[in-house]
Amino acid sequence: MGSAAGPRIAVVGGTGAVGTVTLDLLAGRGFASVRAFASSRSAGRTVRLGERELLVEEATPEALEAGDIDLCFFSVGTTTSRKLVPHAVRGGATVIDKSDAYRLTDGVPLVVAGVNDDAVSAADRIVANPNCSAMQLTCALAPLHEAAGLARVRLATYQSMSGAGDAGIDRLKATKPLEADLAIDWEPEGNAGELSEEYKLREETRKILGLPELPLHAACMRVPVLVGHAQAVWVETVEPLSPEAAAAVLEAAPHVRLADAPTPGRVAGTDEVHVGRIRRDPTAENVLALLVVNDNLRKGAALNAVQIAEGLLARRLLPA
Repeated sequence: MGSAAGPRIAVVGGTGAVGTVTLDLLAGRGFASVRAFASSRSAGRTVRLGERELLVEEATPEALEAGDIDLCFFSVGTTTSRKLVPHAVRGGATVIDKSDAYRLTDGVPLVVAGVNDDAVSAADRIVANPNCSAMQLTCALAPLHEAAGLARVRLATYQSMSGAGDAGIDRLKATKPLEADLAIDWEPEGNAGELSEEYKLREETRKILGLPELPLHAACMRVPVLVGHAQAVWVETVEPLSPEAAAAVLEAAPHVRLADAPTPGRVAGTDEVHVGRIRRDPTAENVLALLVVNDNLRKGAALNAVQIAEGLLARRLLPA
């Protein structure tokens, strides 16, 4: 049951990179009944919720199962989510989980706000927040699919160090000037030379768009940038679609902003997925090339989770 200050909210992982952004977004949107949880190492610290300071509590099964949380954001690793999310659900909370623990689980909606909000029903107690790269990609692909149909997608990603969490941020900060390099810091997936990130990007995109057979191939790379993921994308459509028509479709899409030449530095701190350099690929029929960039800590993670929660509140699927 919610309180006079709105739903009773918990942010698990509240001291991490995404968790602190989540708290900032909740404060900016007027949510007042918020608690921060973290591991035993971080319990007892304080974090900011707007002008207030919150004492960080330890995220234990008992605390999450106590029955005094309506909505629980999880911004922790896969193993921790798998361990603790069931306790929050048993305590009566609806969980929005940002790890990959439940993203491809049958029966768990994988949601990008503005793309497939209606995938969540009143019966769903766990909602998965997608991989940051799949999130920005589907924001651009969904309106193009509605306009002309998707036949095939190929892309290369240039993902910032904050996408690797606090450890990635620390690695970048420890890098000496002029010694930064590109990195491939994901594990192999299967025997076809694919990385786990490339596999997740394909399978999550298919699930979000409801296109289980969509041909999609990605090549992922980590770049020495603090915040902001960029994607060079080639989209083959079923029907012809001019760059001008594609731009008009994207401009009208939720959470998308057109930009001439979006870069991570230019989009950091913004809430939209920025799409630019929309042009025809002259080497193939019905293929458009475009650049898709967003702040991976905001729309790529924390903001999308908060937007999911706002959608649940608007549909009365959460206590107000």
